[in-house]
Amino acid sequence: MADLPTTYAGKLTLPSPAPPPRPSPRPPQLTSFSDPIHIAVIGGTGLQSLSGYTPVAVLNPLTPWGYPSSPIHVLTHNKTPIAFLSRHGLHHQLAPHEVPSRANIAALRSVGVRTVIAFSAVGSLREEIRPRDFVVPDQVIDRTKGIRPFTFFEKGVVGHVGFADPFDAKIGKVISECGHSLAGEGVTMHDKGTIICMEGPAFSTRAESHMYRSWGGSIINMSCLPEAKLAREAELSYQMICMATDYDCWHSTEDVDVAMVMGHMAANGENAKRLVGAVLDELSKEQYGELVRGEHWVGSVSGMLKFMTKEAGRGEVGMKNIEYLFPGVWK
Repeated sequence: MADLPTTYAGKLTLPSPAPPPRPSPRPPQLTSFSDPIHIAVIGGTGLQSLSGYTPVAVLNPLTPWGYPSSPIHVLTHNKTPIAFLSRHGLHHQLAPHEVPSRANIAALRSVGVRTVIAFSAVGSLREEIRPRDFVVPDQVIDRTKGIRPFTFFEKGVVGHVGFADPFDAKIGKVISECGHSLAGEGVTMHDKGTIICMEGPAFSTRAESHMYRSWGGSIINMSCLPEAKLAREAELSYQMICMATDYDCWHSTEDVDVAMVMGHMAANGENAKRLVGAVLDELSKEQYGELVRGEHWVGSVSGMLKFMTKEAGRGEVGMKNIEYLFPGVWK
């Protein structure tokens, strides 16, 4: 047996345990990023920790409508940069009516984003859409109450934008196909549905829930609008991915509460990450280049602005705001 170390007084001492290994330092994250970032994900903070994605920059552009609700985290995967923005703030501190949607959309466009994948928890208004199922909505009914600023067009600049089909069907098709490809891994995908966007932050009354069902509503949330309308005004491709977390209150006498919603979100978190990761992998392929650059929307809004409000009536502030979205639009 080997001799044990002793102190000067002859008392036994044990060797100090080895210090734990130091973690490898993270590469510094830039506060600027020169390459265009064509795809963004708007959603919760958990989606920023996708496997295989490397953080490279954190951007916080100041727009004419203020700062976005959180800094924009830029991650790369297969040499493709993706922007991630937390809709309700990094700590979920913003209520639905407090989300600065104009700043969010404007900030994303300013860094090059032309396609937005928006993730949202929703309540189900249909028996067949079960908690933890995913839905790619194709229509929306606006039940917000005018509290939220909902347009870029004001202060001397008028713009009327078509919104008959509020989501991008081409992006929606890609998302649906990705969802169905993951059926064997626990993902259930519904290819279409009408989303009711209510004001919140309280959940629906039972009477309201039954009324929304009678209107043909499929799912309900508090986040779709004005986000989708603003994306259309900014000529961005926009598609929401919805994950059902409850049956709203039409289904039984059980009330919807935060614990129920958070429980389903936590249980299905890996499926959500898997689906979003698959969608981003697919859209990053070269064959979707024109689609993710939003080329099919270019000019749909900016091309008509000069003809909508005559030059003599245009307001200086309104013109500067729109110039931020569409540099050179007034030339």
